[in-house]
Amino acid sequence: MTMSSHLQELRKKHQSLSERVELEQRSPATDDLQIAEMKKQKLRLKEQIERLSHA
Repeated sequence: MTMSSHLQELRKKHQSLSERVELEQRSPATDDLQIAEMKKQKLRLKEQIERLSHA
């Protein structure tokens, strides 16, 4: 896997998580712990994307 395709995959995962977080936050039966975990995953992905983009 090339670096650009790896970055593209990470960005897709980040976008997917963003959409899931939004949906969960709008849902009446939200699980705050699940949302917090998804946000942490999003942040880790974002940090990894930033690191790889500047490598």
